[in-house]
Amino acid sequence: MLFKINENQLALEAAIMELSNWVEMRGSADVADNVRGALDTIDRNEEFIKITLAVLMTPD
Repeated sequence: MLFKINENQLALEAAIMELSNWVEMRGSADVADNVRGALDTIDRNEEFIKITLAVLMTPD
């Protein structure tokens, strides 16, 4: 279940990035930059989340 939640989060990140690119092409670079800044948090935390999921999914 945790793996699927993480997978969904990454899919949402990709979709939001596509929307920010679309917004930027229509002249709202500031909005696109703000969105990308928020998405940076997901990128910064991605490796930690992967490691944590691996630990949680390891059989005892």
